Amino acid sequence: MSFFLLQQTDFRWFFAGQLVTLLGSSMAPVALAFAVLDASGSTGDLGVVLAARMVPLLALLLVGGATADRLSPRTVLVATNLGAACTQGCVALLLLTGHYALLPVAVLEFLNGVLAAFTTPAQRGALPQLVEGARLQQANALLGTVRNGTKILGPSLSGVLVVVTGSGPAIAIDAVTSLLAAGCLVRLPVATSAVTRRRVGVPADIREGWREFRRIRWVWLGALSFFVINLVGTGTWQILGPALTRQTSGKATWGLVLSVRGIGLLTMSALMYRLAVGHLLRFGQLMSALGALPLLVLGAQLNAPWLIAAAFLAGLGFAASGISWDTSLQEHVPTHVLSRVSSCNDLLSYLAIPIGQLCVGPFARTLGAFRVTMTAGIVSAVAAVIPLAFAAVRRLPHPRTADDAAPVPGEPAPAAPSRNSAGSAGE
Repeated sequence: MSFFLLQQTDFRWFFAGQLVTLLGSSMAPVALAFAVLDASGSTGDLGVVLAARMVPLLALLLVGGATADRLSPRTVLVATNLGAACTQGCVALLLLTGHYALLPVAVLEFLNGVLAAFTTPAQRGALPQLVEGARLQQANALLGTVRNGTKILGPSLSGVLVVVTGSGPAIAIDAVTSLLAAGCLVRLPVATSAVTRRRVGVPADIREGWREFRRIRWVWLGALSFFVINLVGTGTWQILGPALTRQTSGKATWGLVLSVRGIGLLTMSALMYRLAVGHLLRFGQLMSALGALPLLVLGAQLNAPWLIAAAFLAGLGFAASGISWDTSLQEHVPTHVLSRVSSCNDLLSYLAIPIGQLCVGPFARTLGAFRVTMTAGIVSAVAAVIPLAFAAVRRLPHPRTADDAAPVPGEPAPAAPSRNSAGSAGE
């Protein structure tokens, strides 16, 4: 496999920054959970800490998207990584010195949630400024491979570190990786959209981003699809999945299922580097239906081999869907509103998860866990394919070239290339 993109200086620094920060952030949740539980002995404390991070993330996502579009994604990413290095360093210091207390840790995780709200939209908005449109799928595939690889390696490495050295050093490593990421990202060009900035406030910018989100039909159709999938699928998988797997296949099977799912994610991320399809969004929506297979298998009370195979296919589907979606946004949404449109989509996706998590328990007690899981699988699969009934989704071209200039229903007319000269190094 030829990694031409890694020969491009700007993308190489961006890739290196993502690599180190993703490794650190994949280690932190395991270490933090054990740290809070060991220090307090209370699952209530852990719930407070996790909620403290999630609340500002949801509340400020739209502000984060507007900020990345007003400034430069590079500027935002450098600032947020430096901030994360400080906050995680403080958490590590509290743990290493034996001064854990719920309030300061919750405050620091609240600040981490604030930083995450600015980081997520900026990451998606930065890539079109560094990579030419025809190579966006390859860039997202490389980043997806790293992201999914760290999801497998990071928790395992963190678990070993927690056992050997305690939680403090593992969180300190996260702080160091954020600092290293900032050092990589500061080398990127300070590129902003070619569209001239109007001197308006952040609320006006957010409203403009929301209007653009609603105007582009395929974007909001896809976002609603992901909302339903997360609403019915994520909580069901996280809460009922372990219990039902233990009933049907034994306690040890759950860990194997998660590992195989991770292998599927990693495999498809690598395959997407070379895979060429004419309608990438259509392909991604079809593949996302594979994510429902483990729920259907659990709901049907099938045994371990079926569940393991379904988990692998689900990993393939989720990886293909994520890369296809990110690439389609970056190819077709104008750069000057990309971070804001992305933040609207992310907000819908994230909101669905806690709602689903809260609802799945009562539904399972009332209707039965296996029935709820089967229903969730069916609804998830249907939600994945329904957008394909609309030409705006089904006919969205990939990659965008002069030959693809015919307008797609619900999509704005083709605009100038979605990056500017400041981000064109390495062409």
